[in-house]
Amino acid sequence: MVSIPDRITELETELRTTKYNKATESHIGEIKAKIARFRREMMKPKSTGSGGGFDVRKSGDSSVVFIGFPSVGKSTLLNQLTNAQSEVAAYEFTTLTVIPGILNYKGARIQLLDVPGVIQGASQGRGRGREVLSVARNCDLLLLMLDVFQAKTQLDVILKELEQMGIRPNQSPPNVVITVKQRGGIILNSTVKLTKISEKTVEKVLNVYGIHNADAVLREDINDDQLVDVVVGNRRYVPALVTLNKCDLVDKRFVDEVKKNLGMPSVEISADTGLHLDELKEAIYSRLRFMRLYMKPRFGEADLKEPMILREGATVADVCDRIHRNAKGEFKHAFVWGKSAKFPGQKVGIDHVLMDGDVVNIVKR
Repeated sequence: MVSIPDRITELETELRTTKYNKATESHIGEIKAKIARFRREMMKPKSTGSGGGFDVRKSGDSSVVFIGFPSVGKSTLLNQLTNAQSEVAAYEFTTLTVIPGILNYKGARIQLLDVPGVIQGASQGRGRGREVLSVARNCDLLLLMLDVFQAKTQLDVILKELEQMGIRPNQSPPNVVITVKQRGGIILNSTVKLTKISEKTVEKVLNVYGIHNADAVLREDINDDQLVDVVVGNRRYVPALVTLNKCDLVDKRFVDEVKKNLGMPSVEISADTGLHLDELKEAIYSRLRFMRLYMKPRFGEADLKEPMILREGATVADVCDRIHRNAKGEFKHAFVWGKSAKFPGQKVGIDHVLMDGDVVNIVKR
């Protein structure tokens, strides 16, 4: 019986050797869908008991995972930014478990996680890569740490391994809705002109997953890879920040050339010397899209010294969750002052979306 990894290899070979044209377009989409289906099978958790040091309790206001090659400087950076003591040495795989630390910045407590280095083949299990990448799937921000001397090569490998684990850095979920029906075949509707995918490709991709009757509504011009992501349904869309380490060893012209070739925004640092770590802290805070809220008691002034830190798009319900696990059940209404309010002291419900700087008073039943 052919193993799943061998079947994936066969399909990847067929994909590489199939020339793309109108006649093969739908077949290529079908191959990609089959590869994704087999990878999803491989990603199913095995009942192995202990997480071997990779079960991390999330704490703080958000979590950031350091992803990079072995010995790229992740542990040194963690120690610089937090009070964690991650072992540092000039050889590979120094970090064998997840080392957490807390970065306190602008009132936010940001959990930083130093994980073992990612190598080529990590998504297939090399170097405990599947455990490492599973931690990355559950974070709020990926910090992609690169050696400035090997940046493009390392980034290409990391992005490929993340992609194969169903992680989509700096992407948004495709605006596609698929509604399975009992009969009627595949009906494709789009609100935009489709230039990257055909109706036949949509049908073949859905068929791979046993969907033969469905309404597919495409509200953006997607390609076959994005359609596969929608159908698979287990993709994680996570913001990412690229960090170039060892920039104290090169001149600015060299760094600028490296950054231009990456194709992604990046922050240049030196974990050893502390170069530009303040800029990195600000970049992390900004990419996490925090907002600060101030709680006001019913009869009293708002506490403007210690804000509650939540992410952009948070609602009054999220404030209740942060206050106490039973707060939503006791919620009556809230009063809000600030940008999200139509007027000072507006009375709002639990689904009201808040904005940075708002003052909130929760009233219980």
